[in-house]
Amino acid sequence: MPGREKLPDTLKRSPAKAQRTWAKAHDSAVREYGEGERAHRVAYAALKHSFEKEGDHWTPKDHKGPSDPRAEKSGRAAREGKGESFGGLDYEGSSRDELYERAKALDIRGRSKMNKKELARAIAKRQ
Repeated sequence: MPGREKLPDTLKRSPAKAQRTWAKAHDSAVREYGEGERAHRVAYAALKHSFEKEGDHWTPKDHKGPSDPRAEKSGRAAREGKGESFGGLDYEGSSRDELYERAKALDIRGRSKMNKKELARAIAKRQ
């Protein structure tokens, strides 16, 4: 499987299921679109439906589904890449309080005054 050879470092530190999800989606996208950025985007989109990025690895989400406003889009809107992605953080499946606790663990300054979107941006930037 070519995808296994190209696993990003964050996936090498992640559960086997996350690695398989990424590799299968990547290989399918390579057959459909050819090797390149598009295949990687497809693989990450598939991964983000079941996993979220925590620091230097991916962990299973409590529920499956889109993780952010960009992942909810389909068709032309998805291809144009409009909306925020928050770097693999499960924005849609996390409450403000959950994001606050993650920001606290990461020692993000000013977190108490941030709204949910600001917390998600700060966490994504720190990861």
